[in-house]
Amino acid sequence: MLAERGGSVRVRRGPGLRLRLTLLATALVTAVSGLLLWLGWMLADVVVSAVPVLPEGTTVRVRGVDVDAEQLGEALRDATRDDVLRAGSLAFVLVVIATAVIAWVLTGQALRPLHEVTATARRLSVESLGERIGHRGPRDEVAELADTFDAMLDRLQAAFDAQQRFVANASHELRTPLTVVRTELDVTLTDPNADVAELHRMASVVRAATDRADALVDALLTLARTESAGLAAREPVDLAPIAKSAVTAVGAEAAVRSLRIDVDTRPAPAVGDPAWLNRVAGNWRETAVRHNVDGGWVHVSTGCGPGGSSLRVSSSGAGVPPERVAELFEPFRRAAADRTGQGAGLGLSIVRAVVHAHGGVVHAEAVPGGGLSVCVELPAG
Repeated sequence: MLAERGGSVRVRRGPGLRLRLTLLATALVTAVSGLLLWLGWMLADVVVSAVPVLPEGTTVRVRGVDVDAEQLGEALRDATRDDVLRAGSLAFVLVVIATAVIAWVLTGQALRPLHEVTATARRLSVESLGERIGHRGPRDEVAELADTFDAMLDRLQAAFDAQQRFVANASHELRTPLTVVRTELDVTLTDPNADVAELHRMASVVRAATDRADALVDALLTLARTESAGLAAREPVDLAPIAKSAVTAVGAEAAVRSLRIDVDTRPAPAVGDPAWLNRVAGNWRETAVRHNVDGGWVHVSTGCGPGGSSLRVSSSGAGVPPERVAELFEPFRRAAADRTGQGAGLGLSIVRAVVHAHGGVVHAEAVPGGGLSVCVELPAG
């Protein structure tokens, strides 16, 4: 039988499972039937020994032949053994053949879902990931295998769809600054009256577009490294100083927008990579400051409880429907009301990847009246 593997064809060596099961069942029945035939043949002596003893000189007709009384036992034994051997041999052959046929048919029916799994796996491609086995037979081990295979296909399809969305969104986000650069260059180069001021304006626009593209590429690389690599370092760290440092870093930007920042930091020991955890604390700038409203508020708190250490950042801002909060952790997802183009929509995706790498959990909830509250929980150090 041929099987595809890694783009090549691999020949399966040895008999198939159906043939092996059939041969095993036939061999067992053959052994049992042979044993029963031998026992029947041997029991012929026991049957003959029960024949009554006749007077001397008496003759008995056995199968049309007169036999002396002294030879009656031996004649009956030979006749009985012949009958047992003849009938038993015929029954033996019929039972073995019937067993082989029945075993072949039943194993074929029992293994049919396995063939469906194999056929489905061979037909799978990018265009047919939606295909499923959908086994409807008895809920046995084969059905469990088919259901497991269907569940695996569901996960593969979800991962592939997410990858397609990620690539499409990344391409779109990268195309935007490139389009800005190309447009500015085309407009300036086709303007015969462009002066130094116009060139400076064009250069500043191009610089801003390249900075945005550079920031996006950096965020993409960070997300890819976080999701694919393990922690570079594991050492004791306190989330409280990290949160304070992040607050200090956005102080100037918050002052320009008249944001009120409240800080309540208590010791929150954890174990992990300080650089990555600083990135987590820094990424709330995109969600809590850049996506806030002028004159709004931000509340930052850390602490340690039975579930571990936590860092929570709550802020005012545009209203987020509760049913769409979970989507914000997907790459390039922004709140429906936030289409200002600030940031690439990767901040919470990076936060989730870093937190999962540390064995923690992150969740968010909409703030009544507008805004978002994000809570990171890590195992206590």
